[in-house]
Amino acid sequence: MPAKRMRFTKRRKSAGFTQEGLAEHLGVERSTVGRWESAETEPQAWLRPKLARALRISGEELQAVLDDVTIIQAQQSERVNYALEHPGSVDLVVVAYLHERLRQLDESYDRASSTSLLGPAGHVHGQVKFLRENASDPRVRRALYDVEADSATIMGQLIWDVSQRRDHQAPLSYFAEAVGAAHHARDPSTASYATLRMSYVALYGEKNPARGVMLAEQAAGLAKLASPSLTGLSLLHVAEGHAMTGAVKECEDALRKAEAQFDRVSTDDVAAPYYTVNEYNRLVGSCYLFLDLPERAEPILRVTTRALASKKKSQAIALGNLTLALIRQGKLDEAASTMHRTIDAVELTRGGGGLNLAFSAGRALRQWRNEPWAQDINDRLLALMAAI
Repeated sequence: MPAKRMRFTKRRKSAGFTQEGLAEHLGVERSTVGRWESAETEPQAWLRPKLARALRISGEELQAVLDDVTIIQAQQSERVNYALEHPGSVDLVVVAYLHERLRQLDESYDRASSTSLLGPAGHVHGQVKFLRENASDPRVRRALYDVEADSATIMGQLIWDVSQRRDHQAPLSYFAEAVGAAHHARDPSTASYATLRMSYVALYGEKNPARGVMLAEQAAGLAKLASPSLTGLSLLHVAEGHAMTGAVKECEDALRKAEAQFDRVSTDDVAAPYYTVNEYNRLVGSCYLFLDLPERAEPILRVTTRALASKKKSQAIALGNLTLALIRQGKLDEAASTMHRTIDAVELTRGGGGLNLAFSAGRALRQWRNEPWAQDINDRLLALMAAI
């Protein structure tokens, strides 16, 4: 299983050393430095202070650099199989493999159906928990808590999707597990994101905007010092919760606070991909729709549906909301066309949010059910329901 300590290599180059130069400076073989960089071995304890001085970093920073292992090719190897048979032997290379598998699943989330991802995600989550419960090295155990926080979050998302947002308890239990694991790993960003996912269940599943606002505010508080992106995303859902209750001033106050977070986002913010202008606009459009201002929602959602072409699950939600905005303004020809695009996106991904909005839009079209174009839409919705 090829692996590399990329941050270690980058730090070595930044300090002006080749592998040979660093080896000569430390009095070791060049192959020893190569094995450190390929995560086969670690520097011995007595050598670490000299290595840290050479790289011009502290002992703590050196440890963090050594702990950061990247899998180059994520294929389960004998090393992983051995760790699963002898869990006390699990090391950071195995942890990195599991993290890479999760990253691949997460990247597939907006392109693949949740049903197809649930089995592989559950398999990885089970491996992570098993190894974390049996790991003997405290550093490895903490790293596994970090992976478990991510895997539990993904499991909660997928189960909620597959249940068409009907099963609330199972996703909430996974999100709670993610929060607990994130606290063990001392990772406020992941704890914030899992808490934010709980707010989604309250807002869109339980239809409890007060609880949704409370959880989204908790998520914003957790993220405040760690991630402007997650803070902004959480505040957008605070705004949406207020919009659900018709609280215009509170909604717009939260939107202004969310927008202000854009100026604070940096390249170091790992959550930056989740908080983009497109995501901001999608939720602003949703807010105006809840506030019964479809004429304000429509132009925002039009732009957003085009921009989200590569994120099919998010695009399906934006398309569903755009369809509702058009129906409420009586723009039936455009609503019908957009409805077909919504169904196309939902057929591809089976995302719970887009699915629910497609059926909501279908219910809004019932008064025209005798029209041929409305019958075509109804036939597609019935076929979609039968395929679920």
